[in-house]
Amino acid sequence: MPPRRQPTARQERLGTELRKLREAAGLKATEAASLLGVNSVQVSQIESGIAGVSEERLRRLAAHYACTDEELVSALVAMATDRSRGWWEEYRGVLANSFLDLSELEHHARFRWDVDFLHVPGLLQTEDYARALFSYVNPEFPEEAVHRWVEHRMRRQVIIERPDPVPYETVIHEAALRIRVGDRAQAKTQLRRILDLSDADHISVRVIPFDMDGFGGAGSAMVYAGGAVPALDTVVRDGPHGTVFIDAEAQLLRFRKLFHRLETVALEPGRSREFIHRLAKEL
Repeated sequence: MPPRRQPTARQERLGTELRKLREAAGLKATEAASLLGVNSVQVSQIESGIAGVSEERLRRLAAHYACTDEELVSALVAMATDRSRGWWEEYRGVLANSFLDLSELEHHARFRWDVDFLHVPGLLQTEDYARALFSYVNPEFPEEAVHRWVEHRMRRQVIIERPDPVPYETVIHEAALRIRVGDRAQAKTQLRRILDLSDADHISVRVIPFDMDGFGGAGSAMVYAGGAVPALDTVVRDGPHGTVFIDAEAQLLRFRKLFHRLETVALEPGRSREFIHRLAKEL
């Protein structure tokens, strides 16, 4: 099988985890290559996601690296042997790869946490809200491009609407709920959409009001996707240079603690629903 020209974030993550296991075992790439009967370039390609790896080879490497975490190994095998093509592949070459990588990440997620301070999280957005947002941020783009972005965002919401939905928790600041991305009617419809979705048992929405004392975490917006095991969790953050996928163990621990700290600051779900209902009545 020829090397991949552009591996997905999921394929790169598999390679990264194999490299972590090798380095934790104190072994060089040449030693792994000798075990597999290949050269070190091929091992490098596997660890960068450019080349795939079979279940037999992956398990052989894990055993050689003395990895005793069977749950992790099985999760890596599932990543390595998954040949399915998700709906997001329809957008390859049309949208930026980061859009597709996020779709694939959340499709496989065991749970999903969002924190947002300026915009309603994408999984809760109405079509009108998403269109107004994309149109404002990219005013020079043709309508067809905006349509594809909006369509893709709406299709992503399947993870919380399908028969086996992903458990979803979000913390939203009052600012995101009050900023009128569209017109007054669209803003009211958006708030109603959040209320409707928060009725579901698998969805939790918490609001941080403006008048909350001692809150300095407004720069903490993030997407947190739970992996098959905690070691495979991923944080996604948008920055000035694009979308960043974070998987370092120390950073994941930091963001887990941060999310739980924000939960303690925010109103509990019932009071948050009452708060959103009052905002909708004001419109």
